[in-house]
Amino acid sequence: MFASILRSLRHATLADLADILLVAIIIYNLALLIRDTRAYQMAIGLFIIGLLYFITQRAQLAVTYWLIRNFIPYLIIAIIVLFQDEIRRFLTGLGSRWLRRPMAFSALRQKLEEVFQAVDYLSQKKIGALIALEKEVSLNAFLETGTRVGADISKELLVSLFFPHSPLHDGAVIIQSSKVAAAACLLPLPPVKTLGEAFKTRTRHLAAIGLSQETDAAVIVVSEESGEVSLATRGKLHKALNKEDLEERVIHYLQR
Repeated sequence: MFASILRSLRHATLADLADILLVAIIIYNLALLIRDTRAYQMAIGLFIIGLLYFITQRAQLAVTYWLIRNFIPYLIIAIIVLFQDEIRRFLTGLGSRWLRRPMAFSALRQKLEEVFQAVDYLSQKKIGALIALEKEVSLNAFLETGTRVGADISKELLVSLFFPHSPLHDGAVIIQSSKVAAAACLLPLPPVKTLGEAFKTRTRHLAAIGLSQETDAAVIVVSEESGEVSLATRGKLHKALNKEDLEERVIHYLQR
């Protein structure tokens, strides 16, 4: 087998190398998507099934090979149904990755301290808040559900937007680059039945998880009941974060 691989490499053309590079890029982007998600376990299962398919074919295990071969079409349908959110996020992220604004994170990085200070203040005062930080996937579709702001990020602005009885305190603030793009935005909610009893009455936390499932945004939540700070990324909610933990997680997630 290795001899045939070496023979193929010796006769490889520029188009063959470009083809291999393209496949590698697709696999790399897919690996980034499923990392730290439930799809990771599915990928391992698919690899095991593929390995069994190869072994049973080579070893001429007719019955096992027939079962696996006939099971594969149903497996593909199951993957599409069970992991439609991950597939949608992969296709969206793959398209946006090539259009990424190189200076976007640099501009946001200079203003993140203002965000962290605002979150810390809101947490101490037990004022509910929901802040979405755009990464690579555009959040423009969600801007239309709220009120456009288009102002520079500042602690004072964020606190005033979420202050009780403010006209824009309900809903989410969306931050793009170094700007507060919009406030009072509506975010998508995930199915409650998949999250357990603890989330049934926590709309802000549900909205944070929902947006992080559909996009690659980092979503910060402040609970108005306890003042607890949480961060949603890639469909997962990290709870009870202090200011230092929040800073570390947000910066690490946005810059990678």
